[in-house]
Amino acid sequence: MFPWNIFPFNKDLKDSVQKMKPEEIDKYVQDIIGKVFPANMRGMMNPMDILNGFQTSPSQQPASSGNLNSSAFETHDYVFVRISIKDEDWLKKLRLYHTSNQLILEHIPEHDDKHTITLPAIVKKKGAAANYKDGILEVKIPKNIDMQFSQIDVTEIM
Repeated sequence: MFPWNIFPFNKDLKDSVQKMKPEEIDKYVQDIIGKVFPANMRGMMNPMDILNGFQTSPSQQPASSGNLNSSAFETHDYVFVRISIKDEDWLKKLRLYHTSNQLILEHIPEHDDKHTITLPAIVKKKGAAANYKDGILEVKIPKNIDMQFSQIDVTEIM
């Protein structure tokens, strides 16, 4: 028989959950998810991305640190990253790079600043374009479709 009494479920749990504020619940869930995912997986995936699908109100969260607001999304053929540019002079000193899964912005707002945005899909090395209009810098990068599959043989151990 399973020892159900080792779990922290009791009468007081129901009362304490009902008394919690939504901010406290959100903080608790984020803390638990941060503990569940090992540290070596944090570079591959942001655990907070899991919670984004459960948010009731649509909100855009900055994808990088500092005061640089950005959003990244993908279509069938491209990955788009939109970055809010507060000062048009930033475009003159901006350095923009990308790897297969990250977009890197350097020298904005200050010369020593560096922002890294994780892309939602793997992208190609060539063919990226950036356009600026109405205070928004839009970067368009073609997606890389990796169709290389390797079959794995399964052997039965007796």
